[in-house]
Amino acid sequence: IRQHQEIHVVMGNEACDLDSTVSALALAYFLAQTSPAPKAAFVPVLNIPRTDFALRTETTFLLRDQGIPAASLIFRDEIDLGGLHQAGLLSLTLVDHHVLPGADAGLEEAVVEVVDHRPLERDRGPPCQVTVEPVGSCATLVTERILQGPPGMLDKTTAALLHGTILLDCINLSPAAGKVTPRDVACVSLLEERFPELPARDAVFGALQAAKFDVTGLTTEQMLRKDLKVLSGDEVVIAISGVFEDLETFLLRPGLLQDLEAFCQGRGYAGLVAMTVSFNERLEPTRKLAVYSRQEPLRGTLCRALEEATTPSLLLQLLPSPWSCVAAYAQGNVVATRKKVLPILRAAL
Repeated sequence: IRQHQEIHVVMGNEACDLDSTVSALALAYFLAQTSPAPKAAFVPVLNIPRTDFALRTETTFLLRDQGIPAASLIFRDEIDLGGLHQAGLLSLTLVDHHVLPGADAGLEEAVVEVVDHRPLERDRGPPCQVTVEPVGSCATLVTERILQGPPGMLDKTTAALLHGTILLDCINLSPAAGKVTPRDVACVSLLEERFPELPARDAVFGALQAAKFDVTGLTTEQMLRKDLKVLSGDEVVIAISGVFEDLETFLLRPGLLQDLEAFCQGRGYAGLVAMTVSFNERLEPTRKLAVYSRQEPLRGTLCRALEEATTPSLLLQLLPSPWSCVAAYAQGNVVATRKKVLPILRAAL
């Protein structure tokens, strides 16, 4: 701010999963190499505090594997986006999301570009450049963007990051998981063509999947924070956590109810939806979900919305729950990921 230098931040969503992280790193690097405006600094920002980084086990694994030290990354609590914006120095590119959370609403007019792969929830007029395409991984859109740029912009490290991210996001390009599209497949093939030394898909996916599902030693609070999205309604705020453990195992964690209560009270959440996923050896997912709230009317509203949803229908079956304030379900529609469940919950709020 003192030097009046323009800062162009590329930032993923607040769950800060591997897709958000790699999309931000790769796109910021590409923009820094190709931008005609030499006066701007391009900064990828990981949208979590640095202390939460250790919980993103698949991300720490891949970056370490590619020789990228955590010390070279910039986290959300290490840059004053509000101050930069007030000084008129901030441009913001959003990757892997296109709606800023309520707390960041003040940054809206700094957004100059959006690259996302979820259904468009709000229109952005020009001059904001919008790329929203229904692919399995946002990293696919970033890969396409780099490959359409000047030749020689893609190096081995960036290629390996994008390759691993698309494979993890699209469950090793398995059609059974319902996430992959022909564009994801095409990008993986192109990356392998340009960089034949990339490791085999099965090896990359296996290592990343193992790292992602490694929750050994995590407290319940850390598990809930590992892959967290927050939804705000007019009156209430709820948390939606992706949980990498079978629901029955999760519900029987010692002290679970006290942990859920402390987690929600400490952060001002009126309720929490935990969405669990596990995979068999054929990479077919099993999805279950639990709805927790001490407020019976809110719990009822969320449960009804999920049970009665038609776009898509989740095909829920009630499961026994050890707690009266937790409703548990098996989810018959295994291709309905959290991306598809969030709009149902948002409408209910």
